[in-house]
Amino acid sequence: MALSVSEQLTQLDAARQLVLADSGLYPQIVQGILPIVGANARLELRRWGADFLAETFASPLLGSQEKERLSIVILKTLRELLENPGEDNNVVKSVIQAAASIYALVFQYIISNPQDSATWDRMSAIKSNVFRRWDTAPGGIRVCCIKFVQRVVQVQTPGEIADPRRPEQYEVSLALVPRDHPLVPRSRLEPEALGLLDRLINVFHEETSDPILVNATLNCLGTLIRTRPNAANKIINALLNFNPLKQANTPMTPKTRVQIKSMEKTTRMVLLNVLRRNENAPFAVRIRQYIDRLTQARFDVFDEGNRKRTLPSEPTDGLDSAKRMRLGAELPERSGPPPLPPGPVSHAQLFTLTGDRALTSFDVTQLPIDLIVRITIPMLHRVEQPAVDAAVNAVRSRFLAVKKNQAAQAQAPAQPLGEDEEDYEPDFEPTEEQTLNQVSNLPPEEPLQIPSDLALGPFKLPQPPPLTAAETEQIGKGTISRVFSMMSVLEESSAAKRQKPGLNRLAGSKYDRDAWMTVITRLATRASAGLDEDEEDTTDNEKDGSKGAIARQTPTPSLSDGIRETLWKYIIEDFRARIPIAISWLNEEWFNDRIQFLNHDRQDIGKRQPRQHYEKWMLKILDSILPFLDAKDKVLIRFLSEIPALDKRVLDRVKGLARDPERVTLAVNALYYLTLVRPPVRETCIDALEDLWRSLLVLSRTSANIPLLSDDDAKAPAAKLLKKLRPEVLKEASPKAEPPPPAEGIASRPPNGGKEDLPLASVKDEGIEAPPNAVAAAG
Repeated sequence: MALSVSEQLTQLDAARQLVLADSGLYPQIVQGILPIVGANARLELRRWGADFLAETFASPLLGSQEKERLSIVILKTLRELLENPGEDNNVVKSVIQAAASIYALVFQYIISNPQDSATWDRMSAIKSNVFRRWDTAPGGIRVCCIKFVQRVVQVQTPGEIADPRRPEQYEVSLALVPRDHPLVPRSRLEPEALGLLDRLINVFHEETSDPILVNATLNCLGTLIRTRPNAANKIINALLNFNPLKQANTPMTPKTRVQIKSMEKTTRMVLLNVLRRNENAPFAVRIRQYIDRLTQARFDVFDEGNRKRTLPSEPTDGLDSAKRMRLGAELPERSGPPPLPPGPVSHAQLFTLTGDRALTSFDVTQLPIDLIVRITIPMLHRVEQPAVDAAVNAVRSRFLAVKKNQAAQAQAPAQPLGEDEEDYEPDFEPTEEQTLNQVSNLPPEEPLQIPSDLALGPFKLPQPPPLTAAETEQIGKGTISRVFSMMSVLEESSAAKRQKPGLNRLAGSKYDRDAWMTVITRLATRASAGLDEDEEDTTDNEKDGSKGAIARQTPTPSLSDGIRETLWKYIIEDFRARIPIAISWLNEEWFNDRIQFLNHDRQDIGKRQPRQHYEKWMLKILDSILPFLDAKDKVLIRFLSEIPALDKRVLDRVKGLARDPERVTLAVNALYYLTLVRPPVRETCIDALEDLWRSLLVLSRTSANIPLLSDDDAKAPAAKLLKKLRPEVLKEASPKAEPPPPAEGIASRPPNGGKEDLPLASVKDEGIEAPPNAVAAAG
């Protein structure tokens, strides 16, 4: 039983939904519908088939290889539909769109298969049929023909080969065709493409042009300018000589205005896109001048109605009272806000300044608050100041009137009964029982309805409850974590990377990472300076002597200590990149300690000494980075040279690097650099070098019996520097002399090399038997 057309369309729509859900079904569906939608099928089926084929080859879901294979399959069907006499216009348009999509695919197939002449004959027949319809077909079909011609010109002209090593990414063009190809000779196809391009451009030189065809041509030429630079100059010259406003001299109708505006906008957009891609091209100046002239011409043609008009000879809102007195007409006066109704007044009535019932009956509470804000703020910006003042004064006068009426009603005396002279009876005196009955029969008095906000005085928010110590600490930690989380987002500004203007610069003058770090370090050092000590003194005074001593030994953590702890963790996470932050922080700590110490000397001498933070956090940072330093790391030298103060504990930790034989040079270079750039600690650093040299000398003698002043020892880093700084130390040393004791923390290497390096001071504690001379030297 044959299916009806509607049933067939239903099945075809179901098949279309299948391929939209799974693009892998396109080959089966396309080959299955070709017999159904052929030239001999019903009109409805032919329309559906042509639309489906055009949609299939324009879809990005289908791969290029599948499209190339299917394009060979549908060529016969497309040719039959085009050559069908009296074919429907919708079918023709869809077929031409499909042909425009597959032309490059068929061309690429013919380049690889020069023996398949039947396929190229079908494509050539379709191309000839489209060219014949170009000038005589209805407007919609001509637009499709223009798109097809644009694809033909793009394929049959040589394109650029960006990367010769990747032929799979080549654009299909005449550059891929061999010179001896039998079906698509370059000598014939390229002149044909240039002739078609001239026919496309010719639409700009016609006296009367169809705006739809002009817009379609402009949109196609934009693609050719981008993909074919060889033809770009010809196209751009044609566009610069085109005047889209030339039809403005004809009688201007609404349709003509729309058409001219459309052509002008399309021309301007195409040229702006060309200029955006090639801002330094030779034709850029000409395009800018053309766009400026086109904009001015459009303004002259279309913006006449938007210009200001001269004042009218007569008033527009009424009759002139000076010239038309005999008519008795007067200028209408602007209506003010309506008066308040009698009786109690609500907030809505108090602030309503319009008499429009539609506006007053509208319930604003139905609108969301964000929509009200978006509407109200722009309106307030547009309202003139005199209008706002007038509205505020009107509301103020209403409010004062309401308060005056309320005060008058509260102070009004009770009206005496029986004031009418006709009802006056002097001999009648009501008894007490009658008076009570009259009073009981009176209706109950309704209280005066006064808006609560109008009757009350000014409202003040109550003070917030005080925060406890735990809440304050928790909020402070949250604030610190948010600030440090923002540090990872902020980048160092370009101005901060340049050379800074020395002492004249302002700390934290810009909202970059350095400025925030300055704020954080000063919050940690200066914000609570002196407050923690006062709190500890108060705590100690409240406790007894023993408990007070324990409290002084273990101070309670404060907010500033929390900031310091978080700042220390932030620096250690990436200490090589954040060592400048550590140096800046320690300078702030040292400065704050000095200021607190000076202030303490000027004040009560018996008061406890302020806590010193610099040494604690400087040693903590140094201890955290020393295990991760390598022999070529320069972070240590920078850190030691820029921190404000050094002591023996710092130098002992630097000498401790000699536990690792690979980092002996790093320790020696750090001490030598300090002797050069920090004169106050020069002698101390030289003493440390001497101690380090003596310790290394003892270890070398005890481990390998090396002569004391051998050539290898003279070439050691510490010996070289001592030869320059303290040569008498090397002269006093002799092979017979008893070796001096090594410095604390220098490792003694066991003879067999099987133990880890341990300080000499800890050899006995670990239970390891040291060599006799080493133990004697340590003792």
